[in-house]
Amino acid sequence: MNLDTYLVTAERLSEDRSTVEIVESAIDGGIDLVQLREKEMPARDRYDLGQELRELTRAAGVPLIVNDRIGLAAAIDADGVHLGDEDLPIAVAREQLGEAAIVGRSVSTAEAAREAERAGADYLGVGAVYPTDSKDTNPEGTEIGLDRIEAVAEAVEIPIVGIGGVKPDNAAAVIGAGADGVAVISAITAADDPAAATRELGAAVERGRESR
Repeated sequence: MNLDTYLVTAERLSEDRSTVEIVESAIDGGIDLVQLREKEMPARDRYDLGQELRELTRAAGVPLIVNDRIGLAAAIDADGVHLGDEDLPIAVAREQLGEAAIVGRSVSTAEAAREAERAGADYLGVGAVYPTDSKDTNPEGTEIGLDRIEAVAEAVEIPIVGIGGVKPDNAAAVIGAGADGVAVISAITAADDPAAATRELGAAVERGRESR
């Protein structure tokens, strides 16, 4: 599972372009994983969008993850699910989706990271690293900085992905601190050229890895 560059969808930030268009462009730019988020979207619309994205990502060989909704992940035959503090436990996701499913977990502390690893998470989304308007975070998980990324990376063996305010100009620092990849919303979705933004993000990840 390659987590270098990870797109979380948010159509409200896409400048009147559809999520399908954004994901197509990100795939052209070499995105490694896509998460269907769209929390504001009605369930049926999210299901229909999920089916479109499933077809698109499968053809490209890119894993598709669903945010929060285990049932939706099963319904569209997604590759897995990403869970937060208020979502169902990792064990339930495993029971519903199978042992082969990719199960991610959002954390912001080393303690929570160790707990998620023990529970069977495949990877961790750690943040928000920098200030972000793309999603709400609890006070403990706001602007956690690079030191916390380093602490989480040292606390667990599973891959971690830095998220929250990550852009091509700061992604290398996140990787340098110990993250295995970076997840973004607006850095790709709001970009004039999402494919080019994806390529820039991938190049920044490589620079960060070389700096370790």
